[in-house]
Amino acid sequence: MYQRLLLALCLFAYPAICAAQEPAYSDDRSDGAALVRSLYNAIARKEYARAYSYFSDKSALADYRTFAEGYADTVTVEVKTGTVTPEGAAGSLYMPVPVAVRSVDKAGKEHFFAGCYVTRMADAAIQEPPFTPLLIDSAELEETDGPLDTAVPAKCHPPS
Repeated sequence: MYQRLLLALCLFAYPAICAAQEPAYSDDRSDGAALVRSLYNAIARKEYARAYSYFSDKSALADYRTFAEGYADTVTVEVKTGTVTPEGAAGSLYMPVPVAVRSVDKAGKEHFFAGCYVTRMADAAIQEPPFTPLLIDSAELEETDGPLDTAVPAKCHPPS
């Protein structure tokens, strides 16, 4: 109840309050979970070009404009990650990341999503310039019931 009242105040009465609560910038590619949290940090800050840049295969996504428009009604977003179990395969390190996401739209409606992101980094020791950092290889999320803490899948698997 309190969160909805605060959201309504932010949206309609005191928009400056919402701006003051913008999350601090975070761009961390140290592991798969940190990268996924950085993705949602970019979305929360409405830095859609940064969010889009975290994906390795842009052809699997909508074009940038459509990607950004998909978040136009998002007011707040929160992500919780589960246990990441890295696995090596053919010169790459895969880090499947179980996630649950809670978003609130401009109408004040909560949405919950759960699923897996698979992050991948080619072995840094064998790369040549330009260096390719850890990126999101794929994502499979579905709308689900909340709450956020119980929506995180127990485990994700790397691609076979």
